[in-house]
Amino acid sequence: MTRIRTTKIAHREEDMARREREEPTGGLPKNFLRAALLLLLAEESSHGYDLLERLQALGLRNADPGGLYRALRAMEQENLMLSVWQTSEIGPARRTYELTDEGRDWHHAWAGTLRETSRVVGDYLSRYDALVERSNLRTR
Repeated sequence: MTRIRTTKIAHREEDMARREREEPTGGLPKNFLRAALLLLLAEESSHGYDLLERLQALGLRNADPGGLYRALRAMEQENLMLSVWQTSEIGPARRTYELTDEGRDWHHAWAGTLRETSRVVGDYLSRYDALVERSNLRTR
């Protein structure tokens, strides 16, 4: 009986580890890309390719370039950011994005929402960890 429980726990742990590897961004809030873009542009004005690289450094490793540019266009239409074409002597002109005052307001609103989400998720994970620990103690 103990061997069966130990095997079940091992399979459950392997399954959880596999899911974490396969779905690293599966639990992000809806529209998190927008919040991430607001953060990155609050840090500094950037062009699209730079934003794509910085998103990856932020943990969004599978950011879709098409989705990024669609989000940037939509956010510009919503007056959260503006863009200007910058010419370069060594390459093609690039569109550079920067936050507007309204974009800064939304950035602060997102931060508040994410703080609350973090608190709720933290509470959930604490209870989950306690439940797993109690379960592991019973199976030993």
